[in-house]
Amino acid sequence: MPTTSARLLALLSLLQARRDWPGGVLADRLGVSTRTVRRDVDRLRELGYPIGSAKGPDGGYRLGAGSALPPLLFDDEQAVALTVALQTAATTVTGIEEAAARALTTVRQVMPPRLRHRVDALRVVAVERAGVAAKPRVEPGLLMTLSAAVHAREVLRFDYRSAAAEPADDPPPRRVQPHHLVTWSGRWYLVAWDLDRDDWRTFRVDRISPRTPTGPRFTPRELPGGDVAAFVAGRFRGATGPGDWPCRGEVILDLPARVVSAWTRDGMVEELGPDRCRLVLGGWSWPGLAALFGRYDADIEVVGPPELRDAFAHLARRYRAAADDGRVAVPPRPVRAPRATR
Repeated sequence: MPTTSARLLALLSLLQARRDWPGGVLADRLGVSTRTVRRDVDRLRELGYPIGSAKGPDGGYRLGAGSALPPLLFDDEQAVALTVALQTAATTVTGIEEAAARALTTVRQVMPPRLRHRVDALRVVAVERAGVAAKPRVEPGLLMTLSAAVHAREVLRFDYRSAAAEPADDPPPRRVQPHHLVTWSGRWYLVAWDLDRDDWRTFRVDRISPRTPTGPRFTPRELPGGDVAAFVAGRFRGATGPGDWPCRGEVILDLPARVVSAWTRDGMVEELGPDRCRLVLGGWSWPGLAALFGRYDADIEVVGPPELRDAFAHLARRYRAAADDGRVAVPPRPVRAPRATR
């Protein structure tokens, strides 16, 4: 049987895991009698944990919210998980680094030496790619304001500074129904239904300046596809709709499908023979898409559309000029697709 302190820690961990626990189930999980469970619950109450009791044949317990914070208790797995979460937040999410670092220091100070030595040995190092611009800071108070509006389902009004806005521009405030607060590549974004544009939008949080008060409550709409992760990923791949690229083309490559599949992420590969396959890819622009097909270093047969064939011709002229040391003039040709709606 575990010691009393270890059992109390295990009991507290179970009470935090779900809302209601029958006394008999707790006794089975801890390997003790229901009488011992009652005594342990009383000990936790003496330590300041608000644990309520439910009447019935088996009885039951529920951990409630208290007005004061009792001593924090973590088992080994919880301590490691908390350390990883706080270190990851401090190194990958812009705007809360200082708060996460202070929280990690506070939690470390109340840990027993055995756990403190374990978490001190765990270090998470963030490595930034060369040439990537520093991500703008987001104040924790702004995150709290936006998340509160998402939770309360209240219309938000805010000033939004777009990347293309001129300093003298003074656009009207945006009115949105906020649905999700998400992170993507270390930046914070608000996914919302734009009431004035009658469409879904993603907003950079660091460009949002909320106005008060918030608007009326609303009934949430269903996000396209029903999955916020897939929706956001689709938008940042340059999609005009969930999962679609602005430009999509199809070619036949003189390569085995198994070879092409090993180097293809967002695409469809179909085997046409031992050394031929059909490949469908998407891209931001037609020249960019043509360049993507060219990276497979194989003979290419363009299936369509015509814009892709024109893009190959445009790149051929450009590459020929580069091969001739720039002596051949290449006339400019706008072949980029319209920018995706954000």
